[in-house]
Amino acid sequence: MRLDSNESAFFNRELLYVKTKVYDARLAELKGLSLIPISTEAGSGVNEIAYQQYRGVGFAKIIADYAKDFPRVDVYGEEKSVKVKGIGDSYGYSITEIRQSQRAGKNLDQRRAITARRAHDEQMNRMSLKSDAVNGTNGLLDYPGITEVTLQADGTGSSKTWASKTADQIVRDINDMVNAVMEPTYAREVPDTLLLPIAQYNDIATRRIGEAGEKTLLKYILENSPYIKKIDWLSELKNFGAGGTNRALIGRFDEEHITLEIPQPFEQFEPQQEGMEYRIPCHSECAGTIIYYPLAFAFADGI
Repeated sequence: MRLDSNESAFFNRELLYVKTKVYDARLAELKGLSLIPISTEAGSGVNEIAYQQYRGVGFAKIIADYAKDFPRVDVYGEEKSVKVKGIGDSYGYSITEIRQSQRAGKNLDQRRAITARRAHDEQMNRMSLKSDAVNGTNGLLDYPGITEVTLQADGTGSSKTWASKTADQIVRDINDMVNAVMEPTYAREVPDTLLLPIAQYNDIATRRIGEAGEKTLLKYILENSPYIKKIDWLSELKNFGAGGTNRALIGRFDEEHITLEIPQPFEQFEPQQEGMEYRIPCHSECAGTIIYYPLAFAFADGI
């Protein structure tokens, strides 16, 4: 069975509408896709993305007239690479569904197309946040080389949790994380973003401080920290730390420091007839997260 010319024209128009609608669908709860800058620079068709890191060594010194012992400086480079992985799914409409929609003058049900796009976004979100040793991709939360900070256990009952600590102790913990980035790098790296599990974010967002309780701890930190300019929640941080504890993470979230590599954004191919159904294959490509300067990031478990 095949569609007649009117039915085929109707179906093609519907797919154009589906593609526009699905591409514009916003899934704000997938935070990895909004927190990490997305790069499509590599382009479709590559199976590996390579990037270079350079390190300058050497020093200058005060010299005397006619000196010949000029210190030598040099630059050393290191090339790293990540694998690009294809992502695929599909959805379809039966000939009967297409004809019924065309006869009734109604649009086809869009939920299948939206679900297909959402499945791609969810997979990319997982790849952006969590490393996959089997497929060779890295994620933000457990990226190799990120500095680990040990928080002081001076909350109620010698606890590290922020629920057991005072506002001053929480501010100190955040400063300890900032120092763990700035001191080893001699302030060449300065973190600007703090990510927290939802419960800990809500705690500081609602905990009132000051004699009159005129502001929240969250507002106080943002107003008084010379470095942290953004504090946000990330649900995947819950129970992600050692021993199932909650993790906090700070870093520099710009495309000079971190990118989510998506060489091929979501695309839909031409409908393929299989029996009495038209199936629409969907495809994208992702290589996970690249952190170009791991020392610009730090995490602490137990909050």
